[in-house]
Amino acid sequence: MIDFEIQRCTRHCAVTGRELKPGEVFYSVLVPEGNSWKRLDYSAESWHGPPEGCIAWWRTQMPAAEQKRHWAPSEVMVRCLEELAERPDRSDFRYVLALLMIRRRILRLEETRRENGTEILRVYCPLTDATYEIPAVVPPEERLQELEQELLSLLEGDEHELVVGPDSAHQSVCGPAS
Repeated sequence: MIDFEIQRCTRHCAVTGRELKPGEVFYSVLVPEGNSWKRLDYSAESWHGPPEGCIAWWRTQMPAAEQKRHWAPSEVMVRCLEELAERPDRSDFRYVLALLMIRRRILRLEETRRENGTEILRVYCPLTDATYEIPAVVPPEERLQELEQELLSLLEGDEHELVVGPDSAHQSVCGPAS
């Protein structure tokens, strides 16, 4: 597999050139450019859907200047991913979590394939030396913000909240069973 370096957020709208403000919702896309990818960021008012030739896009929010994300330890994220394998009702959350883990380099995408009309991601976790197969269950647009908030509430906090103690191994990190 080939790894590509993707540039960070430009902090400016690709259409208007306006600087994106802290807390502002915006969209990012990846488009092919030669042998690499180019990232373009769009303010919400300039977004009219993904541009032609785009290979990926996502909705996000510009962090405040003083805001620093402290994610849960990688082991917690892996355990959550594993627990979600037994929860088909949470397959869209598992897929989004896997994408976050790929972005954070906790997982490495090895291949994708189609199986019975569904795209399957095969990812490798160097931390556990395990391979996982993740069905690509893309959530509908209206559910994306809900999943983002759920991910943030489960896996983000301050340094003190995210310390994993000896009792945490007995708790589900992915929320209660529905």
